[in-house]
Amino acid sequence: MRNPFAGQRMTKADVVAGVPGGIGGVPDGMAAGLLAGVSPVHGLYASLAGRFFGGIGTSTRLMVVTTTGASALAAGSVLTDIAPEERSAAMVVLTLVAGIAMLVAAVLRLGRYTRFVSHSVMTGFLLGVAANIVFGQLPVLVGAPSEGSVAALKALHVVLHPRQIDWRSAVVGGLAVLLLFAVARTRFRTVASLVGLIVPTALVIALGWDSVATVSDAGEIPRGFPLPQVPELSLLSPSLIAGALAVTVIVLVQGTGVAESAPNPDGSRAKTDRDFCAQGIGNLFAALFRGMPVGGSLGQTAINVSSGARTRWAGMWSGLWILVILVALSGVVGRVPMPTLAAILMFAAVGSMNIDQVVAIWSSGSISRTALGVTFVATLLLPVTAAVGVGVAISLLMQLNQEAIDLKVVRLRVEGEHLLESIVPKHLSDNEIVILDVYGSLFYAGARTLQSRLPDPTGARDCVVILRLRGRASVSSTFLHIIADYARRLDATGGRLYLSGIDPRIRAVWTDELLDGQGIKIEFYPASSTIGESTLSAYADAEVRINERRRS
Repeated sequence: MRNPFAGQRMTKADVVAGVPGGIGGVPDGMAAGLLAGVSPVHGLYASLAGRFFGGIGTSTRLMVVTTTGASALAAGSVLTDIAPEERSAAMVVLTLVAGIAMLVAAVLRLGRYTRFVSHSVMTGFLLGVAANIVFGQLPVLVGAPSEGSVAALKALHVVLHPRQIDWRSAVVGGLAVLLLFAVARTRFRTVASLVGLIVPTALVIALGWDSVATVSDAGEIPRGFPLPQVPELSLLSPSLIAGALAVTVIVLVQGTGVAESAPNPDGSRAKTDRDFCAQGIGNLFAALFRGMPVGGSLGQTAINVSSGARTRWAGMWSGLWILVILVALSGVVGRVPMPTLAAILMFAAVGSMNIDQVVAIWSSGSISRTALGVTFVATLLLPVTAAVGVGVAISLLMQLNQEAIDLKVVRLRVEGEHLLESIVPKHLSDNEIVILDVYGSLFYAGARTLQSRLPDPTGARDCVVILRLRGRASVSSTFLHIIADYARRLDATGGRLYLSGIDPRIRAVWTDELLDGQGIKIEFYPASSTIGESTLSAYADAEVRINERRRS
C-alpha cells in the first residue's frame, strides 16, 4: 500500500495552519451536536477524531474531515423516533454503520457513481439544508419553545408567538450573530466563530443570566482525555441502518464536491474512492470516541487552505488542537450559551447559500429548475433521509431524460469514399439503402428514442437499413428488444437490417443461436481499425442484395 505521507513532510506552516481550524472546530463541533439533537460533546469528539484519523488517508490532501451541517441534520432526523435516553448511544452506532458503509463503497469503487447526482439536485438539497438550519435554530437563538413537524413551522411558531421569547437569550443570540458577521468582514475572519462564542459566554457569566440555556444543560461535559468505547450494537435496527446509508450518500457526495474545490497543491489528481475510504476511517474512529458522522467539510477545508496549509498534516493538527482545547477547557465548554451555538449554525448556513450558483442553475433550463425546486421543497417538508431519496430519484430521471433528449440519429450518404450526413427519412422506399449513425446513449430511454426515429419500413419492399454502432462496447436489453423488433419488420417486407462497426463483445452476446431462436435476421459487420470500412462494406453488400432481388 502506498504511504499516504510520501512527499508530505510536516512543516511549521501546517502546525500553524491547524490553529484556526482547531479553534473554529470547537464551536462548530458543538453546534453540530446541537443540530443533530444530541449532546454537543458528540460533535466535539467527532470533530477531533474525524480531522486526525480521516485526514491520514485522504487523496485530497487539504480536505478537512469533520462534522457538517447536512450530515448532522440527516443524522438527527434518523434519531427522531428513538427514546431520548438512548439517542446518544444510537448516534454512535449510526456513525459506526456509516463508516462501514463508506469503506464498502470505497472497496466496490462506487466513486464513479457520484456523477449521477446532478449539480442542480445537490444544490437544491444543500440550499434546503441551509434553510432548515436557519429555521430550526431560530427557537434556540431566542430561547423560545417551538411547535411543528418541520423546521419552517417551528420558526413560524416563534414568529407568531413573540411573547414566548426569552429576552436574555435573544440578546445573547443577537449579539453572537452581530459579532459573527462583523468579524467575518475583517482579516480575523478565521476566528469569527470563536469571537462569537467567547464574548456572549462572558456576558452570560458576568450578568448571571441563569435563564439562558447552556451546553451543560444538554448533557454532562466529560473532563480529561477522551477514551475509546465500544458502541452499543444492541441498538442496531433496520431503520438505523437505512438512515446511516442515507447519511453515507450525503457525506460522500459532499466530499466529492470538496475535492473539486480544493485541488492538491502539487497538481496530482484526487481519487474519489480513496477519499471514500478516508472518510469511512474517520467515521469509525469518531464512533469509537462517541462522536457523530463526519465527512469532507467545504467550509473547514476553505479555512484550512486560507490559513496556509501545505499538506494533510494541517487538517490533522487542527484535530489535535481541538483535543488540547477540550482537555484544558472542558469546564468552560459546559458554560457556553446554547443561543451562541445556534447563531454559529445559522451564520454558517447563510454563508453556504451560493445565490449566484442558484441563479445560474435557474437560468439553465426548465429541467434544472424543476430538479432544484423539487429537491429544495422536499428537503424543507420531508425528513432529510427521505429528501435524499427524492434527490437521487430526480437525478436518475434527469439522466434518463437527458439520454433521450441528447440522442441524435443522422443518415449517412455514400459519396465516393466519404460518408456525408443528412436528414433521416420518416419512411423507407422500395429498394432503398439507408445508413444510420447514432450519437448518444442507447441505454433505456435512449434506446426508446432511437425506436421512434427509425424510418418506418411499412409498405417498402426489399430495402436495407445499415445501423452504425462503432465505439459501443455494450448495449442494453431494451436496445436488443428494439433492434429485434425492427429487424422482424424489415424481414416481413423482404428487407434486411445490417449492423456495422460491431464490437466483438456485442457479437459474443448476440450469438447466431440466440437470434435464430427468436426468428431474428441480422447481418453483422465487425469494426476494423479503419473508420467507416465496415459500413462501406455493408453498403456494398446491400447493393448486391438489392440488385439480386431486382433480377429475381
